[in-house]
Amino acid sequence: MGRRSRVILINEKDNVATALEPLEAGTVIALEVGGRTERVAISSAVPPGHKFALRQIEAGEAVVKYGEPIGDAVKGIAPGEHVHVHNVVSKGKKVQGAR
Repeated sequence: MGRRSRVILINEKDNVATALEPLEAGTVIALEVGGRTERVAISSAVPPGHKFALRQIEAGEAVVKYGEPIGDAVKGIAPGEHVHVHNVVSKGKKVQGAR
């Protein structure tokens, strides 16, 4: 039986992938994207079920999952960095302190 994938990329348009198991900093993940293999070094621990950046995502840029924007980066997010509430605001939600 083959080894189960450690991550899932839902849509080729996505700029994040989801960890299916805990990923430690320094882990290198290989993903098939658009018929080519891309490698991403995980830069910070990513718990299972959480996202990590596949490429640089600039502050204010949309975070894309399912091929659709799910939120906006509140600061720059480096490739391999954990993507969660500390660096993304969900669509439709205000940044804390915003009016």
